[in-house]
Amino acid sequence: QVQLVESGGGLVQAGGSLRLSCAASGSIFSIASIGAMGWYRQAPGKQRELVAEITSSGITNYADSVKGRFTISRDNAKTSVYLQMSNLNPEDTAVYYCHAIRRGYDYWGQGTQVTVSS
Repeated sequence: QVQLVESGGGLVQAGGSLRLSCAASGSIFSIASIGAMGWYRQAPGKQRELVAEITSSGITNYADSVKGRFTISRDNAKTSVYLQMSNLNPEDTAVYYCHAIRRGYDYWGQGTQVTVSS
């Protein structure tokens, strides 16, 4: 089993920045076999959508809406993933969820609220 815990959400004005963090925990065996990690978000009344993801080898993928503004990264131990968000706008307001894949199973964090005021 893998547990994911997010931190770093909050309220920010349009044009501001936030950094989200997600730490994975579990047995040594579970942690070592985590594959891709990433961030999804869900705004009120909308479906959950991919924001960014990063593979265990460092290949990244971004939603078109955040390209050039958000940067995903991962620590050397590959047990934590980060999302640096810049030039935020009100459309980025959502609950952001950390996601990890391990041996074909999906794991989710509890979510962290990001609110961007205009």
